[in-house]
Amino acid sequence: MYEWIKALHVVAVISWMAGMLYLPRLFVYHVEAPAGSDRSETFKIMERRLLKAIMTPAMIVSWTAGLWIAVLGGAFAAPWFHAKLLAVVLLSGCHGYLAACVKRFAVDDNVKSGRFYRVLNEVPTLLMIVIVIFVIVKPF
Repeated sequence: MYEWIKALHVVAVISWMAGMLYLPRLFVYHVEAPAGSDRSETFKIMERRLLKAIMTPAMIVSWTAGLWIAVLGGAFAAPWFHAKLLAVVLLSGCHGYLAACVKRFAVDDNVKSGRFYRVLNEVPTLLMIVIVIFVIVKPF
């Protein structure tokens, strides 16, 4: 059962990360679309669907399966796991921030620039790298 749960976790994490990397890129393009335009309205639909249909369910499955395999595998005793868990909490906070951005864009209340979203797009990438290193290398 452990291997099946781990496989589910990996699939969920890949799905979550795909959304975490794509949503800020949508924001970069959305910033350039005039408020109320057909293009802006299309971005609103894409952003909402990505968040609600893919990212949030994938995050929930990632957390659930991840904690399950951590319990089954005894990971809570390992120091690397605590560092990984902190990075996942930060990634979840980033998810929450992106969800708030979706809500602001939905009511044409965005005040951030495309450059801001380009930089923000790097945060999930850096956290992902840190998480993978902790899981694979287990540096401490």
